[in-house]
Formats: sequence, C-alpha cells, structure tokens
Amino acid sequence: MGNSYAGQLRTTRFEEVLHNSIEASLRSNIVVPRPVFSQLYLEAEQPLAHNGRTENDDEDDEDGSESNSPPIPYQMKPPPEGCCTTDGYCQAGRDLRLSSLASDSLDVLPGFMLIGLKSPALPENLLVGAVDHRFLPDERGHNALLGFSGYCMGCGEKGFRYFTDFANHINLKLSTQPKKQKHLKFHLYRNNQGVLVKGAPICWRGHGKIDGRIRQLSSSFPEAHATSDEQSTSGALMHSSHAPNSYAAASQANGAPQTSDTPHSLTNGIHAASSVAPTVINHSGPGRPSATGLQTNAGPPKKRHKGWSPESSSSSGLLENTGKMAPSSSVLPSSTISANKLDASATTSSSQRSLTTHSPSGLSVAVPDQLLHTCGLQPVIFKGHGPLPQLTGNFSEVLVSSLLQSCYLSSQTLPRVYQHYGPSPIQPLSTEMQILLTVYYLVQLGPEQVPLIEDLEQIFMRSWRESHLSEIRQNQQPQTPATQGRHYGIEAPPVLPGLPQHLGLAPQQPLTPSQLPWLAQLAASSCGEGVVVLGEQVGSLAQGLQQMFRKLMEGRFENTNYIVVIVTASGHETQSCVVVTGKHQCRALAENMFSPNEGLREINHQLSSGDAQELIQFCSSLGQEGDMDSLLDSATLDSNQPSPLSSSQESTEEKTVKNTHSPKDSHSPKERVLPPKETCSEYAVEWRDIRPIQLAVARKLLSHVCAIADSSTQNLDLVSFDRVNFLILVPPSEVTFQQTVLHLWSSGVLRELGSVEQDCVSQREAERYVVKMDQSAQVRVDSLIQEAHSNSYTLYILVHDHAHWDVSSASYCNTDTGLGLVDRLLNSRQVRDAPNILILHVTSFPFALQTQFTRISPYNEIHWPSSFSNDVDLYHERTRYFGVSELLESTRSGSSLPLMRCDSSFESMASSLEERFPKLHSAVIRTIVLIHHYCTALMAVSGRIGGSHNLHKHTSVETLGIVQALLSAAQQCPAHHGHMILLRIPSLALAAWAHRRLSRVRRQLGLEESFEIILGNPSQPLNVGHSFIDQIKLWLKIQESDWVPRTYLELEALPCILILSGAEPQGESLPRSLKYCDLRVVSCSYLQRTTLEQELGLAAYLLKAESRSPHNTGPGSDLLESDAEKLSSTDNEEEEGQENENSPVSSNQPLQSSPDVGALDPSPTQSSTSTSPDAPKCTADATQTQFPSQSSSQSFIYHQPSLHHPSTSIAHAYSLSQPIFQQQILSQNQLLAQTNSQPYFQTLPPHQVSHPPTQSLAPVRPRRHPSKSTSSSSSSPRASSPHLSCSWARGVSRPPSVLLPRSLYDIITANDGSGLPRCTSFLPHMSVAWASSFRPLLSKMMTCTEQSLYYRQWTVPRPYHMDSSNRSEGRGDNFHPRRLLLSGPPQVGKTGAYLHFLGILSRMLIRLMEVDIYNEEDINLNVQIDGVHYKPLNALWPDPDVMKTLPFDYIVHDPKYDDISLVYCPGYRPASDAKPVHQEEMCLRRRTTRIKLSKYAAFNTYHHCEQCHLYLGFNPRYQMYESTLHAFTFTHLLLGEEIQLYFIIPKSKEHYFSFNQPGGQLEGMRLPLAADRSPNCIKSPIFTPTTGRHEHGLFNLYHAMDGAAHLHILVVKEYEMAVYKKYWPNHILLVLPPVFNGAGIGAAHFLIKELSYHNLELERSRRQEGSGPISDVWPFIILADDSCVMWNVVDFDARNGPVEHAASLKQVLQHMEGCPDLAHYGLCGIRKWSSRVLAGPNQRKPFSRGHVHDFLLLNVDRSQNVQYDQNRFTCHDIDFTLRLHSAGLLVCRFNNFSVMKKQIAIGGYRTFIIKTKMTDVPTSVGPSQYVCAPDSKHLFLATPAQLLLEKYLQHTSHKLFPLSTKNSEHPVLSVDCYINLGPEVTVCFVSSRPHSVNICTTGLLFSGLLLCFADAFVTPSFLKKFSFLKGATLCVISADRSSLRQTVGRLELEEEWRFRLSDEFQTANAKEDRPLFFLTGKHI
Repeated sequence: MGNSYAGQLRTTRFEEVLHNSIEASLRSNIVVPRPVFSQLYLEAEQPLAHNGRTENDDEDDEDGSESNSPPIPYQMKPPPEGCCTTDGYCQAGRDLRLSSLASDSLDVLPGFMLIGLKSPALPENLLVGAVDHRFLPDERGHNALLGFSGYCMGCGEKGFRYFTDFANHINLKLSTQPKKQKHLKFHLYRNNQGVLVKGAPICWRGHGKIDGRIRQLSSSFPEAHATSDEQSTSGALMHSSHAPNSYAAASQANGAPQTSDTPHSLTNGIHAASSVAPTVINHSGPGRPSATGLQTNAGPPKKRHKGWSPESSSSSGLLENTGKMAPSSSVLPSSTISANKLDASATTSSSQRSLTTHSPSGLSVAVPDQLLHTCGLQPVIFKGHGPLPQLTGNFSEVLVSSLLQSCYLSSQTLPRVYQHYGPSPIQPLSTEMQILLTVYYLVQLGPEQVPLIEDLEQIFMRSWRESHLSEIRQNQQPQTPATQGRHYGIEAPPVLPGLPQHLGLAPQQPLTPSQLPWLAQLAASSCGEGVVVLGEQVGSLAQGLQQMFRKLMEGRFENTNYIVVIVTASGHETQSCVVVTGKHQCRALAENMFSPNEGLREINHQLSSGDAQELIQFCSSLGQEGDMDSLLDSATLDSNQPSPLSSSQESTEEKTVKNTHSPKDSHSPKERVLPPKETCSEYAVEWRDIRPIQLAVARKLLSHVCAIADSSTQNLDLVSFDRVNFLILVPPSEVTFQQTVLHLWSSGVLRELGSVEQDCVSQREAERYVVKMDQSAQVRVDSLIQEAHSNSYTLYILVHDHAHWDVSSASYCNTDTGLGLVDRLLNSRQVRDAPNILILHVTSFPFALQTQFTRISPYNEIHWPSSFSNDVDLYHERTRYFGVSELLESTRSGSSLPLMRCDSSFESMASSLEERFPKLHSAVIRTIVLIHHYCTALMAVSGRIGGSHNLHKHTSVETLGIVQALLSAAQQCPAHHGHMILLRIPSLALAAWAHRRLSRVRRQLGLEESFEIILGNPSQPLNVGHSFIDQIKLWLKIQESDWVPRTYLELEALPCILILSGAEPQGESLPRSLKYCDLRVVSCSYLQRTTLEQELGLAAYLLKAESRSPHNTGPGSDLLESDAEKLSSTDNEEEEGQENENSPVSSNQPLQSSPDVGALDPSPTQSSTSTSPDAPKCTADATQTQFPSQSSSQSFIYHQPSLHHPSTSIAHAYSLSQPIFQQQILSQNQLLAQTNSQPYFQTLPPHQVSHPPTQSLAPVRPRRHPSKSTSSSSSSPRASSPHLSCSWARGVSRPPSVLLPRSLYDIITANDGSGLPRCTSFLPHMSVAWASSFRPLLSKMMTCTEQSLYYRQWTVPRPYHMDSSNRSEGRGDNFHPRRLLLSGPPQVGKTGAYLHFLGILSRMLIRLMEVDIYNEEDINLNVQIDGVHYKPLNALWPDPDVMKTLPFDYIVHDPKYDDISLVYCPGYRPASDAKPVHQEEMCLRRRTTRIKLSKYAAFNTYHHCEQCHLYLGFNPRYQMYESTLHAFTFTHLLLGEEIQLYFIIPKSKEHYFSFNQPGGQLEGMRLPLAADRSPNCIKSPIFTPTTGRHEHGLFNLYHAMDGAAHLHILVVKEYEMAVYKKYWPNHILLVLPPVFNGAGIGAAHFLIKELSYHNLELERSRRQEGSGPISDVWPFIILADDSCVMWNVVDFDARNGPVEHAASLKQVLQHMEGCPDLAHYGLCGIRKWSSRVLAGPNQRKPFSRGHVHDFLLLNVDRSQNVQYDQNRFTCHDIDFTLRLHSAGLLVCRFNNFSVMKKQIAIGGYRTFIIKTKMTDVPTSVGPSQYVCAPDSKHLFLATPAQLLLEKYLQHTSHKLFPLSTKNSEHPVLSVDCYINLGPEVTVCFVSSRPHSVNICTTGLLFSGLLLCFADAFVTPSFLKKFSFLKGATLCVISADRSSLRQTVGRLELEEEWRFRLSDEFQTANAKEDRPLFFLTGKHI
C-alpha cells in the first residue's frame, strides 16, 4: 500500500490475517473505516544499529531513507488533465498551506486529527490535512494501524484509503515512494488566540518527541523543570511519591523511551534535548481498569480469557508517565530516592553549575547570613513557573524543591485522547489558573497543616474537568451505556478543599496575567498574614526573592506560612515560586527531604553527639515538684542508687539493665517474687483448628495452581511431580523467623509432606524450611535451585512472606545493605526457567507488586475473601476481624471514645519543644517527650513518690490511662494476667534509649516484678526476664527447663511494654493481650499507603463473634452490595462458602463492652478529660472504651464491619480483604475448647488452633502439642462478661486502642473527593510512581481485583524497583507463569492458609499419583464346583496334558458381568437371595480402591517425563508428527468382500513393517520367530481397541515395558483418527473402515484377529520365498483393554504366605511367551486383580480353564476357524470363549499374574447412546420401545439394530421367557452363541458344529430356545436332541423377514412350536438402517 511500519509481525499467519482485515476495512465505502482488528497494533522493535541509532530511524530531511540502500526511484501517477498542480494546493485548486488556513474555521470529522505534512517544494511551510487518529502512532511511536485514512482540508474530498493517492491529490510531487511516516510530521492545534499552529512532532519511531503542549510550555519557561537529584520521598509537598510524574517509564536498557522532567537536561554543561512522553488514559471503564491495559501492545490474547473483552484491551489507550527518573547516581541503596537537601543551593559544584545554567545571566539572589539563627527556620523554596534565579551567599540554609514545578508540568500534559477532538481541542490549565488555584489551596490550609501534593493535583484535575466537562462527555460518547456514567473523565468529585466555588462548571473567560496578582492577593487576604502574595511591584523572581529575604530578616513574616511570588511582566511569560516560611511546615518539609535511612542516621548522630542531652535534662525538670531523677532517687526501693541519666552515666545504666534482663540474672530469694500459685479461672488459651476461611483460601491457591497446570501453555506439569518441597523466605527479623518456624512446626505440614519422621519432628527441624532474607539466604536458595535441578519429580514452592518488604533492584543495591536479595534470588534466570519451582508471594500490602511492569499475572492473584455475602455468613466462623476500617469508623461513631485517636496534650508539648529546639529532629523530640510522659505516669501511679498526685499535670491523660491499665490489670487477676502495651519507636537508637530509661525508672520504683519491658529489635532474639519466663511457663504448663519465649505470641497475657523498633514492621504478630498500640512517635514524613497501613496493621485484631447475629442489621446496612461479585470479585465461591455445615451459635444479644481498667481504678484522671474545641476528636478521655458505632455515612474504600455501642445492634458492612479499608470480618466455626489443664501448645499462643471437645485427632504428647495456627490466631477466654475479674479475659474480646500523631490522624480521618480516606489516594509504595496526573480516584465500589488492576494501570516502578527491568526481557506479557500473589489484611491468618495449601497440594500430587483401581471380588463363587485342581501348585508354566484334565469353568466370575445371564453349568446352583442388578446400578456401585502408581504403570496423555520424550515422539532423528498413511487390503471369506484398513505409521516405527521396494506399499507387519529369544523384546504385537479415550486411554507403555522393545497398535474408528493422531503422534494407528464407525467392540476384535491371521499367512509366504521356516513364525497377538494400568505377580515363597507385588508388563509377557507348550493353547489370559483373591479358595490354583477378559494372549493360528462376532456390542468375549472351548481349543488363565484396571469414566465401548432419528440427541426411551411390530408407525431410533436387540433381550427377557425367570434348573437353550438375557435367566450354550465339546444335556428340560442367525449346521435333527417344557418360548432372530420364514421352514419349527402373526417383531430402526427381525413362539 506504499506504507511501511516499524513493527514486525511474529507469524506469517498472523500477518496474513491482519493484512486481509485491514485491506477489507480500507476498501469499504464509508468515511470512517470499520474498526476491524482495531485491537491488533504493532509494537515497534528497535534493534540498535552499529552507529548507535535505531534501525529505520526517521530523518527530518526529505531524502532520508529507512535503510542503508539507495532510494528507489519513484514515478508519481500523472495528475488528471485540467487539475491544479501548484505546490501547496490540492488538485481541486484549494490552498492547503498552514499559513493560509491558520485563521480559517475548519470542520474536522469525529475521529480525525489535523496534521501538518512536509512538502519538499515548500520547506518553510506545512500543508494541512486530516487523518484518522487510529492510523497515527501514540507518543511512543506505537499502536498505529497499518494503512491510511484521510481527507483533504481544502476541497473536502474524502475516502483516501492509500497515502499514495492522498499524496498525489495534494501535489506532494515526490521522487521516492510516498510514506506516511516520512511526510506526516506534526500535530496541529489552535492556541489561546484561536490560531492554528504547529504542535508536537508525530512520533513514528517511539523516540518520545516533545508534545506540542510541552513544547509550548517550554517555550514560555524553558527552565521550568526540576533536576533529577531533587527527588524526595516525603508525604508533604516535597514528597516525590506525590509528584505523579516523578518517574520515567524505563531506562534506556528497557527498550522504552527515556523521559525526564527537564526538556533541557545538562550534559557537560550543554543543553541536550530530552523528551517527555505525554499521557494517555485508558478507556477500559470507570473503576475497573483492564488487566490487558498493562501491556504496551496487548491486543486480544491468543486464547481469550473469560475476563477479556476488546473494550478492555490496551488499544484504547496506553499509559505513559511524564515524570522524571532519578539518575543512578542519585538512587540510594536503601530503596528510596533522597532529595538533595540543598537542591539549587547545594554546595556541590554540579548543582551550582546546573542552577547557573538555568538562571538568566546576571540574575542572582543572595541569601542573608544568620538566616536560621535569626528566623529560627530554614525556608523552603518551591520552583514554580519560569527559571529560578541563582542563590548565592548563605545558600546552605535554604532548601529548594522542584515538586511543585513537576506538578504544574504534569497537570499541563494532557492525555493524547484529549489533545485533539474536532475543531475545538481541549486545553490544559493555564499558567495563571494553576497559580491562582495554588494560592487558594494554601489559603485553606490550617496553621499546623503541611501541604500535600495529592490535594493540589486533585484540585487541578477537578478544575480542568469542570472547565471542559461538555467536551470530555462528548469525547466519551462511544462508550457503552454501562460504563458511560462511571468513566474516569466525567467523574465530578465533591468540592475539594481549597477550590473556590466561583470556578464553576461552566467554562470561564481566560484568566489574564494582569488579573492574576490582584486575584491572588484577594484570595490571600481571607487568611490574614498566613499567605502573602508578592506580585504587583515585582519585576522578576530574583527581585521577589530578595524582597522576601529582606522582610523575613526584618521579622515581618513571623506569622506568615507561605509567600507566593508572582511575576507578570509585560511581554514575558508568567513566572512564580512559593516560599514556605512557617516553622512547623519548614521543619516537616526539611525532614521529608531525608530518605528513611538518612533520617535514622541523623537521629543516631544527634543522640551520639549529645545534641539531645539538653532536651533530656529539660524534660527531667518537673518544675515545683523538683527534678525527676531526684524524685526517683528518693523512692524507697532504690534510695541507695546514684542519680543516673547524665551523658556520662548511660553506660552504667545500660549495664544495669542488661544484668536485669540477662538470662543468667540471679536475684536473692528475698528480692525475687516467685510466680503466683493461684490460677485464673477465666484463663483458657484455646486450641483451634484451621479456620474455614483459611481452608477456603488454601483451596483457592490450589485451584490457581491447577489452572496454571491446565492451561495450554504447559508451564506447570503437575502430573509429573510426586512430592512437594518448600522454602519460606521471611524478612531478617528474628521474631518473624521464629514465629514462622512455630507456625510451620505446629501445623503438621512437615509430617504430612514426609519431610521428617513423626516422632522426631521439632522446632529445630522446622528451621530448615524457613530462611531469613539476609546474606545466608543466598546459600539456601542456591542449594534449593540445585536440588530442584536434580529432582525433576519434586515440585518446589518458594513462599515469599511479607513480600512488600524488599522490592529493590539488585543492580541498585549493595550486597552489604541486605536489600535487593529478593530480586537477586527469586528473579534470577535459574528460578524463572526452572519448570518445577513455583513462587508464592504473600503480603498484606501488594501494591508494590501491582505495577505496569509486574511479573505477576492478574489472573494469578488470590485475594482474601469476604466472610459475608448478602448478609450471609459464608464460613460460619467464631471470630470477627477488626482492622483499619473499623478503627476509622470508630472515629466517626460520636457515641463513645474512638479506638483510634490522638493525644492533644502530648502534641502541644511536642510542638512547643520543637520550636524551642529547632535543630533537633522531631522524632528525637517526640520520643523523649513520650518517654518522659511514661516515666512520669509510672511515678504517679506507683504511689512510691510523695505528692504523686501533682505529677499528673506533667503527663497526658492518655499516657496516664495506659499506665494505669498496665499496672492494675495484673493486680486484679489472681494469676497476674495483664495487657501488652505496644510502643512503636522506629529508630533503633531511640528505642534502646527508651528501653534503658523506662527500665531504670521501673527498677527505682520497685516495679520490676509487676510488668516487663521488652526491646523489640528485629535483628536480635527476644529477651525476657527469668521471673516472667517462669510465669509464662506456669500459665502454659511447660515442663522444659530451658524453654524461653521466642515470639511475641508467646507473651500472651504477660503484662509488659513492648518497644517495637525498626524502620518498618517486618511481619511480627502480636498477642491478643495487646491493649494499646502507641504510635505517637511514628514518622509522618513518608506518606505512602503501604507505610501507613503496616503501622496501623499492628492493631489488627481477631475478635470473638459470639454475640453477632448475621440477620441483625443496623445503620449502614444499606451500603451492603447485593452482588457477591462486588464484594470480592473472584474472592467468594459458593462451593468454598459451604465448607462447614455447622451453623455458629448466634443470638440477637448486642455485644457488651466493659470499662477499661483505668476506669475501674478511681483516679483523678477520670475527670480530667481534654475537650479542646480545636481537636474535638483528639480527646484524651480514658474513662471508657467502647466499640464504635457505625454511621450511615460510611466513606472509606471498602465497607467494613464495625461494632456498636451496647445499646445498638451490630451493623454489618462488608468489604474486600485488601490492606487498608478492606473486608476484614472473619469468624470461627468450631466451638472452643474449655479446659485449663491443657499442656503447653494446647495453650501456647492464643494463635493456636482448637479442636472441639468431641474430636480427638492424635494422642496428646506430654510436653508440646503441634498446632495448626496462623499469625492471626488468638487466645480467648471461656466467657467474655463484664463481671469477669480478669481484665485480660475481658480484653481479648475487644480490639486495642491506637494513638496517632495529630498530623497523621488528620490525614487518615479526612476524606478525599471520592469519599474515601485521603490516604487511599497516596502513592501506594515509595518504589513506584504514578503514571499520570490524569488518573482517576479509587472508587468505593472497587473490588480487590479492580483495585489491583487500577494500580497495574496507573503506577510504574521506579528504576530501583526490581520490576523496572521486567519490560526489557522480550516477553510479550512480562508475566512469570509460575508466580502467585496472596494478599490479605494483616493478622488475618495468611500464614495458616498457605501452610495448609502446602499440605493439600502435597495430598493432591499424591492423589495424582494414585488411581482408582477396580477392587471387586469374583462373583458366583458361593458354591464350589467339583473338579480337579492343577498340580503341582508351584509350576511355572501350564502343562497341556494336565490342563486337558481340568474341567472348563463355564461360570463367569468377572464382577463387571454381575448383570448378565448365568451360563449353565451342571452342578452349579446360584445363590437364591441374589437380587437382579441393572447395568447402570452396577456401574455406579462398583468398588474401587485408590492405589499409588508403581514404576511399571501405564499412563495417559497427561503424563510427561524426561524418559518418555522419545517414546512419545520427541525423537531427534525424526520431526514430531512425521508419519505416513498406508492402506492395507485383504479379502475375508465370511464377509465375501475386501476389507480395506489404514495404518498411520510414524517414521520411527516403520521398521516393524515391510514395504515393497518399487512403490513403498505396505505389505504387512514383520513377525518374529517362535525360537527368537531377546531379553529386551516382546514378540507379540499389542492391539488396543479404543474409542472416546484419546486423552484418558492408558497407551503410554514405556514404563510398563521397562524399556523393552514392543509393537503397540491403537485400533481406532475412522472418525476419531485425527484426534488420536494429535494426542499420540508416535503411536501406530490402525483405522477401521468407515462402515464400522457405529460398530461395537466385537467388530474391532474381529478385524484385529482376521488381520493378524492374514498377516501371519503373508509372513509365512514371505519366509517361504526366502527359504525360511514356515511354522516357526510367532502366531500370538495381545488384545489389551485401554484401561489396564498395572500388573502384579504373586510371590509364593514369601515367609508370611503368598504376597502380591507389582511387576512390569515386560515380565508378565516374557513369562507367558516363554511357556514351552504355548502353541498348544488357543487363548491365554491373566486374572483380574482383587485385594481379596489371595485370601480366597482359589489362591493356590496357578492355572485354570475358564473365561478370560481384558488382557488376552490369542493364538491366531489355532483359532483361525473361530471368529469374534463382528456384530456384538456386549458379552462378545464370553461368546468367543465359549465357542473357542466348544471347538476343542485350550483356554488357560495364569492365576499368578493379575491385571489392575483403572476406573475411567470417559469413553469406552461400554458407553451406549440411544437417540432418536428426529432429534439426534439422547432421549429417555424405555427398552420396550427398542422393538416394534413390522410395518408399524413407530418412533425410529438412530442406534445400531444389534445394540437395540441386545439391550431389549437383556431388559425384557422376563417377559419374553417367563418360564425361565429365576429358574436355573430349566435354562434357555442358546445355539452357537451366547446372548445376555438378563441376570434372572440362565442360558445354556451348545454348539451345533460337528465334534464340538458341549455339556451333557440328558434329562435337562429347557424353558426356552434361542436361535440367532442359525446357519446350516443347525438342523431339525440337532434340535430334536433337546427337550423343552410345555409353554417354553422360542425366539428366532434373522437379518430380514424372508430369512426368518426360511429358517422356520428349514428347521421344521412349526411341528413343535406355535406361532402367531402378532409375535413377529423388528428392532426400532428405519428400513435404510437394516433392522433385525425376530419371531417368538410357544412350545406345544
């Protein structure tokens, strides 16, 4: 078509389809092409050429070629006569030049875009054209449809489908082939004056060229971008994570364009062009972003997933970031990006040069000296619009940030879909509007609030949406009605804070630069001096900053928090910057510019250098009460101790504390308080089994693993694994490590997996399966990889617990830091490519793993399900999850003290000290103040300090209440049970100082035995004092002397203060005795969603749901979603919700809450409630803590259940189980044990599992009992009543209280524009960045899956994220096929779920290695038949002479024939109580046993192993599926016609056949000689007839044959040939003629036998021609059923009697083939396996004569005159055996061998379908309708006549032979055939052949006669030998009515039998189907 494209299609077929579809679209006669294959885009591949450029790189010059070859001469089509040929005009004579059309009004059709064309004749001008946007690329050069569609903007001619025709029309006059990539150069758009101007270049090659909007902006302020070293991770305005475009899509190595915030970045001081890729929003829907939108070139998947739709593909728009990427030099190994504290004012020369280059020459600003000393603050300058002048002088005391500038820029970078739409393109916010909105935002901020970039972004977005609401709605009209109302673009959130109402929805007049200063000053005037605008008299930013510094030094801005400098000089672009001068804001922003590691290092420096000593001494002063140290020294117990706590005494203090808590500490008997002897009646830590919801999650994990195995990608071959091994990776926390080991050991998984012996399992054994992610992990994982490589039959599971902890890229981290290990180990090529390693990521905060470049498929995510759906408890649990959303709801209840609150008095004291000590880090100040409050509260409550009541004013009411609860709880319980107080201090140094300080105060107050103080250091084991260890051991009844607690869970009911340190929690679970979670000193600097949620997640709690009624709905129930899919998408499945049928005990009684301990102890603090009006919710009222009531105005992302005030009912609100604000209602369905006498791990952590008293799983060991617990398990008392004396027992039924810093509290409790908490709009993780500012807000209606897709669509990993390189690996989807993600809220039980998953996965693999084997006893054995047994009993082979002496057993003993007629045998009497059994009932009740497959088993197509590759067709010598079709024809005398069969013979099997040389025609199969002996060869060809079992048939005999060579032929029907060839490409197929497509098993065996005999004769002829022996050709074949799975042999030499063990098929066949006299036998077989045979009466019979089934060794030579009945469907083998025996041939069964038959429910010859001719579907037609009267109008059936006859005789014989029913003494005589007449009728078989062997019938009266196709051997004289009862029934069967009458006449039947015309019948077949006829009569 004359158009080239950058991408290349992968396959020829795909290319053909794509071109054909596009061609059809282009040739249509409509204006807008049809969207055929619009989702199939080409992704440009750009291999680097040798010159560093990409191949086919486009040049700007006209003659640029796309290859190194010279341009091809091109002759344009001559224009029609009379047309205009002037350059710049179209052939119609209309002007197309941009200079001429710039001011004209042009109408653009919907879907088309104005573009500028480059003409070689007009280099200074552009031509204007209109092109369909689908044929143009996006910003990265991708997603352009092939071809062209456009029309002329001059004359309006439409329908140009080829760019060549369009080029001719507009007179381009080219000398080379017209290419749209070369001549369509620029987008065109109208500027603010309405003039059409040149815009962004069209990016044809993915160079990421600058968009027109950015080009326009950069021309106004070319230095308006930030340098890359100014990234920050703070949560305030300096927070880089809140700059939505602070990241470039990928590095250069990723193959994606490198983007930057700076259009002019610096390279050696020279401006180098850099690109910004504008964003494109996805149209996939409102709150449900599509999973396929994650890829650059998604398109429709090859195999469409059920959740995929064309609308959800990425063709509707791709996400591109417009942010910046920090260079590698600025990325810290701590996985955060740290902003340069000095930025523009940095002391480094590089930063100085950068600022000098960005500032106009001669403009600089001198920073005054002593700025920090004079003003007490360090101002922060935010770059805005325009270049910031150079800062000189004392610039180290000024901080500069570009975050605001990045926000401005990203808000002006419109998505591509909005840039061009019709004649009026949507415009971004103007510079003036952005500045004015910024002023409004700053004005509405409170005096203590710090600006957040998310708020400002939302204001910008809402203002932009409202100003273009009509255009956006018009642009989104093509959407479906279902998604139109919820589309991102038209969502109008409520009024955002700071957005003035007069900026209404209607478009306003443009804001002019002259209006901006006075409008901004007008807005600022409303807040007094809080915000100052400098704009009217300011001529430049330098002048404004100088003025600002001067006034700041003069003290004129003392009450000013923000100064906005605006420059609106005439003739210049508007410039601005914002200076923060508020002390609180400056401190917060300055600390936010530290990375987390830098902040901790600064804290350590201040502590070690003594900078904090002044503050410590200041806090120690208690005013009039004196000094704290002196008061402590006066305490009674510690009066002799010197007064410590000076800088010089810290070491002594530390030594004392260490001695106190050392395991070796020894107190004198007088000092040490022994553990109490009393017991607590309420204390009962209960044993709980795995909860139903955990079982559901485990099964969901298993189903996802099975889905991977079942997919067509073959990424996981489950059937090849026989066992499971695993390794659990946890963060480097000693407590987390021991906690996981405890869960693993107590879960029983190790015993279940067989990893350890049951008697030897211990926690030490379990430690081998858990590894901390430190330097030792490398060796452990490498060892596992090597083990996995050498054990291909073992499936290895790598469980990455707490997966969000380390997502750092290994290339950006040093090995010493410990970060990047996950990337180095789990993302290595060895792990990725290992087919037997599966990775399971487990986390409560999955956001960092849900980005555009994620390695985890959205279909491999498992979300914790909701417990309730439509107000129905799905899992019937006895516990209820209380999480973050419930904490939030408690703040809105209004009727009781909220569980989450802030401490106003503490905040006030901390704020005042922050002003007093401006150089100290706020964490240092707040920690010292908090510890001072705790120390003071301990002194006040202990009563050991005189005048302690005066100390109350030196601490906060909250802290005093906490200490009161801690001390009084243990005093109220006789066993001294108490509460845990969690004190969260992230800094290790501050935590250690706090521990020393509190321990010293406790020791001086004499409270050492009252409560413990524990320092929770992640790198150190738990250290608890001896006396408290003795207490715990007494409570838990532990007898081990060396036992020590290793986890926090084991501290249940221990009164203690836990100081939890570490930058972030690392998965430590807390006991249920946690009462207060004190987070008052956590950092407020890093406001990411993950950071906030994991801190709040420490308070997550499992409550007892004993009083919860699922039908008692309260307020807020109207918010419940009726659709279960809304609740958790794929999270709730009906079958999982019905696991436990026991309904929980429920009542309508509201949940009671009891007063806190602090309220029980009368104290003045109860009346000193803080009720300051400025903080109504930050109350310190500690009188009573009640459950929060739920308001009807819920507004957090996931509707959560909440508890009510006692006077109200419990309302149900459910949500999804994702980290913050998610479904967190859980319950327990088993009754809890109620005993106090349980040994240790029956009581060990509250997190363990309880069995109901009625269950007893295993003997209880005296020391410990393993539990099946998870981290969420809780201990519970037997009752929870307000009247309990044990405070701990009351507390376990109530969640803990959480104390937060005020700033964090305000953020969490505030709502954003969508009604959700503001923290949901924060960046999810510091390692990711937003893809666009134009992203929508999270929706309250989003499910877990939709939330995941949202982050996958709108976040991109930063360069130091481990997934940032995932895009460059060349895969189409970037997903690792064997990687799963399990996410759920914290403390909910994920550990127990995945441990149970490991157990059921192991059981499933064992189940896959097991098969259902028929295990049935032989039937008809109730009477022993007199006969001779074979002797000797230990004979190896049967002796023909002895076998002839044995009687033939006519009785059929195979259990599958339990429903057939008994074969008459003299002397046998059937059981009288036998009941008739129908075949259908027999199939349903057949007994099976599960048996593990032996190494000699036969397998179906699902088995794949390395050894089977060659056997299944993976032969390197031959290509797979290479086979040939050969015809084989022979004549059969009985049929009287030629039979043509087809062989499909693989190339690798052709040596088994002989072909004639000239034409290569098939002559026959090669047969060995009888004398041949080979230890690795089977001489007999194996024939397996099969139908309908191409997948399930057991045709893989490689293992069964133990490597022996054999010829195996599958006999299939003609219509199944293709499917069998597909599944078994290396097997020989014998294809039956088409006439046998509807035949039964008899036809298959008939043709096999006749073919084999014919081949035997041919082979003898060939050998005779070669002078070889004739009779020595091997005459045997094997007829095997397709369900034979294993073979066994009986060992009679065993000591304990006969033992049966597995044997290979090779062993069985070689033994049978080795029989010396085998040629004397006509048929041999083996016994069918049964577990009871060896115990039966026939156990010592090595050989017997009788019926053989399923696995036969047939002598085709001796049995040549006995054929299988080709018409038979049932009982053909019984009929053949009887006729073979009557012919005098020996039949032998080898009883020492047995065959196991697998139960296969699919296919097989016993599957009969009865259907009518009309409907051709199975119908319920009764057996009586299988026959009808001849020539009658009857419903004809489309079923073979023989089958109808056999089924009719089977089911209606009691009517046909009434005298024969249950009359075995008078059987029915059947001549020459056996037909099943039903189990109630006995059949006597006789043969009419001369010299045949028949039973003696002398004196036997028959009750009937059956003549089926009687031949010439049946004569009247033969029939007269038999006697019949009077009234006996005759049944004569023939092929037609004529032969029926001839038979009656020939046999003279009318002499003794009476016939009636009404007794003639036919099968219910149409005439063309050749029905069978039969006639009945009565004996006279």
